[in-house]
Amino acid sequence: MTLIPGDGIGPEVAEATMRAVEATGVAIEWERVEAGVTALEEYGELLPGEVFASLEYSHVGLKGPTTTPVGGGHQSINVALRKKLGLYTNFRPVRMLPGLKTRFHDVPVNLAIFRENTEDLYSGLEHEVIPGVVESLKIITQHASMRIARAAFEYAKREGRCKVAAIHKANIMKMSDGLFLQCCREVAAHFPAIEYSELIVDNACMQLVMRPQAFDLLVLPNLYGDIISDLAAGLVGGLGIVPGANLGDHCAIFEAVHGTAPDIAGKELANPTALMQSAVLMLAHLGEREASARLQSALEHTYAEGEHLTSDVGGSASTGEFTEAVIRNIR
Repeated sequence: MTLIPGDGIGPEVAEATMRAVEATGVAIEWERVEAGVTALEEYGELLPGEVFASLEYSHVGLKGPTTTPVGGGHQSINVALRKKLGLYTNFRPVRMLPGLKTRFHDVPVNLAIFRENTEDLYSGLEHEVIPGVVESLKIITQHASMRIARAAFEYAKREGRCKVAAIHKANIMKMSDGLFLQCCREVAAHFPAIEYSELIVDNACMQLVMRPQAFDLLVLPNLYGDIISDLAAGLVGGLGIVPGANLGDHCAIFEAVHGTAPDIAGKELANPTALMQSAVLMLAHLGEREASARLQSALEHTYAEGEHLTSDVGGSASTGEFTEAVIRNIR
């Protein structure tokens, strides 16, 4: 198994997560490789070849947060991984943890978000038309749209999800978002038991904030998916809570989507919940569903008890104390 600890608090939450995974009884041999600023300082590049070599061998990785330096021509590490390894699905389940006090703590939020991960404005095709005028190209293809739509509906069927909503702006971008909708409709026709709907992205944002419990599974192009997945995370406590997965046909990377928080690195203040919940997804992906369920249950018990939570969620426990509480609940 490939482990990319990352930068800032990454190594701390990665160590905590490894301990929790091992407590489930699943034997994993970790191969540690560096990416981000740590790798840049040690190897002179953000994404050394060893990262890709390891992932091409293991096919599964667990990744902590990494830093891409601003400016200097550095490509986003996450974008580079997704493109190189064909990780076309960004999957984020968004659920409320018991005992966690947010403005929606009494609302049964339980969303699954499927974001197309490889194209749209994130293709990075930009140029200056004339001085003072820059053009960015939005790329939507039938191939990628059909692929993410199939992934969303197959997951919905497998996991008992009842509704899928496609999020778009086809009223304005009639060709690009129109093609995305056309593909979603075509796939939806093969899943008649699943209720299919469409929402314009700005309305979807408003509806999510007003009544998040009305949503089940969302499928979106890249940019809207990036924005809405973070918005949805805010409903349940923030990016320090929710897990993330980047999935392809031959490789998968499970990652915490929060930042590196260098201001608290090394101070035992980091909350490993997001990476631990990403490990829950990783274990299920590996076929270790019992271990996956045990780790998720242990996290939920720890939050329900409320005695060993970190400061970002209202507690005073250290990273180690939180981790020990999770491990006790696993055992």
